Amino acid sequence: MNAQDALAQDFVRFSVESGVLRFGEFKTKAGRLSPYFFNAGLFDDGAKLARLAEFYASNILASGIQFDMVFGPAYKGIPLAAALAMELARRGHNKPFAYNRKEAKDHGEGGTVVGAPLAGRVLIIDDVMSAGTAARESIRLIEAAGAQPCALAIALDRQEMATEKDADGTQRDVPYSAVQYVQQRLGLQVTAIARLTDLLQYLAHSPQAYAGGEALRYRDSVQAYRDRYGVG
Repeated sequence: MNAQDALAQDFVRFSVESGVLRFGEFKTKAGRLSPYFFNAGLFDDGAKLARLAEFYASNILASGIQFDMVFGPAYKGIPLAAALAMELARRGHNKPFAYNRKEAKDHGEGGTVVGAPLAGRVLIIDDVMSAGTAARESIRLIEAAGAQPCALAIALDRQEMATEKDADGTQRDVPYSAVQYVQQRLGLQVTAIARLTDLLQYLAHSPQAYAGGEALRYRDSVQAYRDRYGVG
């Protein structure tokens, strides 16, 4: 097992033990019934957030991505950007960071961006990407400020087909993932701490890891989901 694979397995284990990665039946934004759910909002104390930032920093630095600052899209990206900037500084890579508001502020300094001015090569940080909507919005905001969106860092790549809406509002599956869309259509590098294949490996090799030994049952349902919707 190489260093990246080991990091991914450690991250999946950490996410399960933290209650962030759960198994059962969950409805996704695409209307699918998923056997697992990743809720980064449950990294909800200082110790968990600090550990999460360590995983992000290790993955980003190992990826070789070159960037000048970090941007976190509201809302979940805000604590992620702050925590990552702190961890990078601790490792000797002090980078400015910024985030946006959902609504423009009409008093004080005004505007929608808080923190360092958007400039240079900007790394966007988020948790899980479903449709790439937040990435597209972040790219528009960064480019409007005259900066260059260069890459996207996420926690988990679900490796499943994205969806698009037709003119009549009908939602349909497309033969590429949200990550592939961002890479191929928007031209950004994407790095993920772990992917769905890493979760499957964890379930296959850690049968006592979740719900009193039921990990193998969850592995089968997650594999069936990947067989139906998987891509990448």
